[in-house]
Amino acid sequence: MGGRGRSRTQRKHFKEGRENVWKYSSNTDPSAEKTVDKVRWDPFTTHNAAFEDYYKEQGIVAPQQWDTFMEFLRKPLPSAFRINSSSQFCLDIRSQLEDDFVKSLQSEFTGEDEAEAIRPLPWYPEKLAWHSNFSRNQLRKNQTLERFHEFLKLANEIGNITRQEAVSMVPPLFLDVHPDHYVLDMCAAPGSKTFQLLEIVHRTNESGSLPNGMVIANDVDVQRSNLLIHQTKRMCTANLIVTNHEAQNFPGCRLSKFHHNSSDVEYENGLSINQLLFDRVLCDVPCSGDGTLRKAPDIWRKWNAGMGNGLHGLQIKIAMRGISLLKVGGRMVYSTCSMNPVENEAVVAEILRRCGDSVELLDVSSELPQLVRRPGLKSWKVRDKGLWLSSYKTVPKYRRPGILCSMFPSGGNDADSSELIDGPGVQASSGDDGEMARDFVSEPAKTDDVSPTSVNFAPPSDVEYEVSSLPLERCMRILPHDQNSGAFFIAVFHKHSLFPVFQENNASVNEDMIHDEELTKIGEEDSSKVDDLLEDKLCEKGQAGDAETDATSLNDDPERLEDDGSEDQGAPDNKGHGPAKVGIKRKLQIQGKWKGVDPVILFKDETVVNSIKGFYGIDDSFPLDGHLVSRNSDTESVKRIYYISKSVKDVLELNLLAGQQLKIASVGLKMFERQTSKDGNSSACRYRISSEGLPLLLPYITKQIIAASLVDFKHLLQYKSIKFNDFVDAELGVRATNLELGSCVVVLKEAQQASSIHLKMDSSTIAIGCWKGRSNINVMVTALDCKDLLERLEKRMEADKDNQNVSHNAGVNGAAVAADIDLKDEGATEMDVKDDKEALSTVGA
Repeated sequence: MGGRGRSRTQRKHFKEGRENVWKYSSNTDPSAEKTVDKVRWDPFTTHNAAFEDYYKEQGIVAPQQWDTFMEFLRKPLPSAFRINSSSQFCLDIRSQLEDDFVKSLQSEFTGEDEAEAIRPLPWYPEKLAWHSNFSRNQLRKNQTLERFHEFLKLANEIGNITRQEAVSMVPPLFLDVHPDHYVLDMCAAPGSKTFQLLEIVHRTNESGSLPNGMVIANDVDVQRSNLLIHQTKRMCTANLIVTNHEAQNFPGCRLSKFHHNSSDVEYENGLSINQLLFDRVLCDVPCSGDGTLRKAPDIWRKWNAGMGNGLHGLQIKIAMRGISLLKVGGRMVYSTCSMNPVENEAVVAEILRRCGDSVELLDVSSELPQLVRRPGLKSWKVRDKGLWLSSYKTVPKYRRPGILCSMFPSGGNDADSSELIDGPGVQASSGDDGEMARDFVSEPAKTDDVSPTSVNFAPPSDVEYEVSSLPLERCMRILPHDQNSGAFFIAVFHKHSLFPVFQENNASVNEDMIHDEELTKIGEEDSSKVDDLLEDKLCEKGQAGDAETDATSLNDDPERLEDDGSEDQGAPDNKGHGPAKVGIKRKLQIQGKWKGVDPVILFKDETVVNSIKGFYGIDDSFPLDGHLVSRNSDTESVKRIYYISKSVKDVLELNLLAGQQLKIASVGLKMFERQTSKDGNSSACRYRISSEGLPLLLPYITKQIIAASLVDFKHLLQYKSIKFNDFVDAELGVRATNLELGSCVVVLKEAQQASSIHLKMDSSTIAIGCWKGRSNINVMVTALDCKDLLERLEKRMEADKDNQNVSHNAGVNGAAVAADIDLKDEGATEMDVKDDKEALSTVGA
């Protein structure tokens, strides 16, 4: 009753009229109207005195380069995009850019810094990433660039390219991802880097096969995750899981020995993993974002030094969690789109201090040699409330909760961890937060309790600048004026061994403790309590480490003895205030504990699966059983069936046994969709093959598949529905008639290929999903896909015709017999084109 009462009160308030600040009354005073007319939206300012003072003092660029640096920051960011290397038309798109747009756009170039309107990024492999000197605004509004803009929009929507800032493409390249790697993208939204990682994972797999690796893309924000899902859906992959978690608390899904060996766990192949660890981790953390000023100029007016200071602690937690989830021998990339050393070098230095010899900061200066980058800083200062602080010893006591010792080069340690340069410790200046700088006196304060309202504060007289002794020069800072881009920071870590704290504790777990009767008994009753009791026993022996050990070393490490998230990673409580601390009994259970998130259900309806296999004649070599999932526990109501790879299947099974610690927003490749129309209910199989899943399934289909000539294939794409008798190839019409009512596949037949059912399929095979009705064939492909495919086929026809012209010219210069042959071939080609045009006009009529 209380809740309903509050709701009524809220609705009553909504009924009250609110002032419309955008509508001006007709009774407004004329003088007031005149004043209103003068109010206009001014363009974004590109000046911020605090920003300039801050980065001048930090010395991220040499004084002689400062004006150039600021000049580039105030220019709009040129657009950039990346060709999807796993796309069927990857080489065609690259050729179109090189042979068409490079030449046609050259006349439109108006810049002075570079000689080409569009060009491949020299440091990106295989000319798959391109830079355009036109900003997004120019592309949208310039009519002469309309064809190029339409090409970018269509190719991006289809998934053939990804529009992405150039420097944002750099971190995944330094991860050195292999197709068999398990990869975690901790803060993945909006998804361009995740898409890039998936491309690399799928780089070498053949048609009809899946890589052994996988990617987990995580983001805490549900709305941003929707954008992430939309981005990655264009990849059409079965090797992706999208999750919603705080990155610093990402679950490890560790199984205890008792649960892992439990006899009530029944899986055909057993679990290949008992803990979720990764070969590669991308840690692109939330940051102040001042490296994106060129594409987000609103940051100019909002920027202040406190933005970076406030995020520093969170960035360390996320990075340490990433390191803890990394396998020994694995690599992690830490990156930000910020230029601030407090968010960059300070975080890297703290990671190295906490991890000791377990983690190494790699020198990757020899990788991507054409990428212009600058070494990381070894000395910097911290700005706070108008003060320049060069050492933690100079921080006022009342400010220490907000200004952490890890923000400084030495990390607040003694001088033996850093070199020192003589200089003043605190500089007073006008406040960059709108406050006046504090005055200082020469004598120290007489009390240790300095309140926030104190006016005077005296720093120690022997303060010196700090220079870190850590190899921070191995970090990379990319600045806008170096290669006409945005700004970015990258650091690459290699994990050599487990954390020192865990190694010490692990050595203390002897056989007596593992086989302890109390542990065994509790493990049989509730395995979730085993690890807690094990750590208690270590504490009793004085072996569990200092109670104040930082959470990101011992307590956040999934390699620790306490099972990560056994109780505190539960579902959100009914008030939405975060995880409910409810004990989880780790047994195979019905999925769906996360409120508001559809469960992930292994689809095991043999009747449906067998009907699908029989209808399409799916070869037994395709692993269908055990690889299908749905998001609905009611089999009769399942609308979509998703396909998952072996690696994703293992993670899902681990997650189920570990108490569903992963909050899964999206998983798998949409393979089958239920057809709810009248014809769909009449079909022997109610599920049709989706466009996303067709390329993977195509090599294994032996039924409901026909091959069409180029003419008929183009007609299908153009007119979406063709009657059996209207096909140019009469034999195709007969074969279409003989298909069963329901979903079918039409394959583009090569020129010399026979029209047999048993077609040889490879990565170059072009096919579309269709529906065989009672009198016609209907295309089940989106209009955008049809448009793009038609353009691709037109380009290929033009290329083939050009190649034939080259052959013809070569033949004319050769023997007379060869010339005759070439002329006959050319004539045949012209006849085919003529027939194509006549057929198009016939079908159109």
